[in-house]
Amino acid sequence: MTKTKQIPISGFPEFLPSEQIVFAQVMDIIRDGFERYGFSPIETPAVERKDVLISKGGNEKEIYTLSRLAAEKGEDPNTDLALHFDLTVPLARYVAQHKNLLTFPFRRYQIQKVWRGERAQAGRSREFYQCDIDVIGRNSLSLLTDAEIPSIIYQIFREMKIGPFVIRINNRKILQGYFQSLDIPMTQMTEVMRVIDKLEKIGTDKVVHELMGMGLEEATAQKMMVFLGSLGTELNTDEMLSQLTSMTEINAQFSEGVKELSVVIDGIRALGLPEAFFQIDLRIARGLDYYTGTVYETILADHPNLGSICSGGRYDDLASLFTDDKLPGVGISIGVTRLVQQLMADGLLKVGAATVAPVLVTAMDENRSRDYLRLGTELRNAGIATEVYLEKARLGNQLKYANKKGFKLAIIAGEDEFVQNVIQIKDLVIGEQIECAITDLVQEVQKRLKFSH
Repeated sequence: MTKTKQIPISGFPEFLPSEQIVFAQVMDIIRDGFERYGFSPIETPAVERKDVLISKGGNEKEIYTLSRLAAEKGEDPNTDLALHFDLTVPLARYVAQHKNLLTFPFRRYQIQKVWRGERAQAGRSREFYQCDIDVIGRNSLSLLTDAEIPSIIYQIFREMKIGPFVIRINNRKILQGYFQSLDIPMTQMTEVMRVIDKLEKIGTDKVVHELMGMGLEEATAQKMMVFLGSLGTELNTDEMLSQLTSMTEINAQFSEGVKELSVVIDGIRALGLPEAFFQIDLRIARGLDYYTGTVYETILADHPNLGSICSGGRYDDLASLFTDDKLPGVGISIGVTRLVQQLMADGLLKVGAATVAPVLVTAMDENRSRDYLRLGTELRNAGIATEVYLEKARLGNQLKYANKKGFKLAIIAGEDEFVQNVIQIKDLVIGEQIECAITDLVQEVQKRLKFSH
């Protein structure tokens, strides 16, 4: 029989056990961080109707549709379903569908895979986990919620110990107000925002070229670049707010954006977020058209080429396609798969053992199999994750297995030990081996593990 070639699929990552353990630890930190602020979990189907996904900013070229390889006679194998490309649009559908059963403000977190049909380059994947938090209000939602989001992200990333990072903040109303003052019509605003959002990635000249390709005059495009560059990152937060406040006569949209941004910054400071971890950056536009106010992007200060590792913003009418109720919201998303891959590659997240169990019970005598199983159960009942070696192998090979997987302790006992009611505990980290009474096994293992941390 011909063997199927093992060819990795580009953009669909998979981890080795030691890497997956690190990934799971990061996910636990994120989940705990979300719950610390009172967010509750939900999960939506991996698929949504295609018209739902493209209704609010979805790029059709990036959406994977679902079809069957074959169909019954007379049936069409194609469906009207597609894999979700993010978790925000499905959230809008979910809230609209269940609004009479939910309590508002509705605070949810969602950790699921998403799929995007984009080119797998620069560490990007076509299948990856997103970790989202959103707060949805009914009729209104306090701007202080916009301030709370960066505080949550700050706490999570600090706990992950990934080095210095900056949460960059803007308000799209500031950009829209300024662009309107240049006579850019609202019909072009969404596309203009998408181009502006690429400014850091492709540079000023290419952005100007793309804007001119949309029909904008070169002078207008250059004015936009001057505006975005003149209020640069060299200004501190207070200087930025002062400069923007002095320009509020531009129009009402611009003025409203500045006022909202000021409220959010004040709230961020009240929540205790250090100044070094956030800044106003007018270049942050966010390409998806459902954002209406505050927007965020987060970068690692020592790894700017990684791009945004966490982004989001406010949307005042995302659910308007599904309901007449006004359901404003604000949220942020961590693209955790790409983030963890890069952090492991750069050594910021250390890959260690290939096992989550610190203890291995070895098997020296096949006639004592029940005793080895009993020892494993005793340790597990005490809350100690334990693996029992079940195959036939020499003790030396079992210890090689233990060292390769990264166990901390090996429990060793043969016929002589059982007769004498003792056990050998080998510390695989420092190489020390001690003997203790079988009745003291749990206590001694707990002590050894405590010292090994």
